[in-house]
Amino acid sequence: MARFPAVEEQMKVLMRGVDFGDQVTYTNMETELRKRVQESFDTDRQLKVYCGFDPSSPDLHLGHTIPMQKLRQFQDLGHDVTFLIGTFTGIIGDPSDKESARSQQTLDDALGKAKTYADQAFRILDQRKTRVRYNHEWLSELSFADVIELASRFTVQQFLARDNFSKRYANQDAIWLHEFFYALMQGYDAVAQETDVQIGGTDQLFNLMAGRKLMEANGMRPQVVLTFPILEGTDGFMRMSKSTGNYIGIDEPSGIIFTKVLNLPDTVIRNYAELLTRWSQAEIDQAFAEIESGQTSMRDYKHRLAWELVSIYHGDEAANRAAQDAKSMFQGEAPSDSPKLALASELSIIDVLQQAGLVKSKGEARRLIQQRGVRLNGNTVEEIDTLVSPESGAEQVIQVGRRRFLRVVADE
Repeated sequence: MARFPAVEEQMKVLMRGVDFGDQVTYTNMETELRKRVQESFDTDRQLKVYCGFDPSSPDLHLGHTIPMQKLRQFQDLGHDVTFLIGTFTGIIGDPSDKESARSQQTLDDALGKAKTYADQAFRILDQRKTRVRYNHEWLSELSFADVIELASRFTVQQFLARDNFSKRYANQDAIWLHEFFYALMQGYDAVAQETDVQIGGTDQLFNLMAGRKLMEANGMRPQVVLTFPILEGTDGFMRMSKSTGNYIGIDEPSGIIFTKVLNLPDTVIRNYAELLTRWSQAEIDQAFAEIESGQTSMRDYKHRLAWELVSIYHGDEAANRAAQDAKSMFQGEAPSDSPKLALASELSIIDVLQQAGLVKSKGEARRLIQQRGVRLNGNTVEEIDTLVSPESGAEQVIQVGRRRFLRVVADE
């Protein structure tokens, strides 16, 4: 029995979602990957595949999962996968998507943030088949002579041609020399690991190609690179990022993920479906054909997408619960994870809101009520002196805005 699926079957899976923004590069990389996959099939040798993740924050968001899903596909097809944590590259920070220099962190900072990365990654990757490595293992061992040798392979003009650097140069904004080193260090990761394939975002193409150049300089066969589109954030415009706050974290509570997906702009839904789900392209195409013909609604499809994403990172049971909570919230009912407050005696609704921590002050509570933003048992609260009385054996629901709920019960 063959160790790997047929070459065409592998290629269909591995090239899904690949985007270089350039057809020539796409064709060249597809041709190179096909050769590697064919050789792997013929010789029964696993391809060595990796993707690097700099620990700029302790949490991973959905944007990070796009290359991780591709790593999992390589795993499922029988190949050797490395989840590389950029503990040394993270000291500088990738300038690829930045029009100003990143603030630097120490190795200890990077190591501290990296602690949670692997655990979160194993929600997608098969832990038994994943090698976790840290690039300070080899980058911190390079001598100054080694760095000069790496730098001799590139020109300043090559770096200044990059969009982010060219804008900064045109604006006479500072471009620090250490920022040039990032591509050298990431490129050396490929040399150190002797990789066949590296995965990254489209903004990483220069860095990935630097790896090919350095591998050739060291007499090695250059790696194949596969890049994928950048995921839009919850605003539907800017790239998903913790720093801009437009992210969906994979470690967030299931209800939060579900609600954030439901509130995504319609324009990004297809991209999310194609880049983040376990659905086949045929399933996605069929669903959007039904949306266009009016057989199904975008709202219903968002619910399916929200369920799928929660299921991937929290399991089916959590996805079912989040879906029911979303339905309850739409009907003005409290979701299952909403806080509960036990009352021993009658209180004004303003005191209840403050005591439960739903408002910062009584003044805020009054403003919310005057703006008709508070509901009690489904009815809009119109008077600031409204009282809430504990009812034995019954649960009352207070809703603030669209998403904040409080269940009030009698303290017995």
